[in-house]
Amino acid sequence: MNTPYGLEIVESCLTCKLRQEHWFCNLSSGVLKQLAESSHLCTYPGGAVLFVEGQTPRGAFVLCSGKAKLSTTSREGKVLILKIAEAGEVLGLSAVIAGEPFETTAETSGPCQVNFVEREALIRLMQKNGEAGLHASQALSKEFQSAYRDIHDLVLSRSSAGKLAKLLLSWTPSRAQPEPPEVRVRASLTHEEMAQMIGSSRETVTRLLSDLKKKELIRLEGSTLVIRNRTALEALAA
Repeated sequence: MNTPYGLEIVESCLTCKLRQEHWFCNLSSGVLKQLAESSHLCTYPGGAVLFVEGQTPRGAFVLCSGKAKLSTTSREGKVLILKIAEAGEVLGLSAVIAGEPFETTAETSGPCQVNFVEREALIRLMQKNGEAGLHASQALSKEFQSAYRDIHDLVLSRSSAGKLAKLLLSWTPSRAQPEPPEVRVRASLTHEEMAQMIGSSRETVTRLLSDLKKKELIRLEGSTLVIRNRTALEALAA
């Protein structure tokens, strides 16, 4: 059975067909059952705010399907998108464990199915179950490593063009052998969102994309990005 957003309805984590090889989904059936008893499955449209930066956490959010963007805002109101979370990831876990306000704002990028896990129940399970504690530690470690790489790229990239090239390449699959002449990926972000991910302006992103097209490094076909010269784009991102 599907929702009005075309998403398959999940009644229970134990029977879920969307299970991913991530922290929440990859628990043993016994631990997953305990966690599922304290969670609530919800369906959201695109643009729904799951939590706001500075808000006290009532629980963590498991992204069962769809994508969500995590962002932070400066005092001047400038938005920086830190990450696009994929299905299977846990949102807000570090704030929940630390008992501190959320560090970011989470907003769905399209229709999503989300499992909300109450903080008290999650903390109790981690205290009593080593498997849950280990998986949570692994999830936090991956989150930290990802944040470190993103900060490194954002701060140390030499130019906005290099940052944009790296962002475009991040949407592509790993190199195949033999490498196809062109790589096609779905460009799901607007120019404004791209700018927020590389710490630039929408006007700069629009100009840089135009430059890349003139140099025949990329081509845009509606919402599809065609990378025509991956090697040159990689050199720009280096």
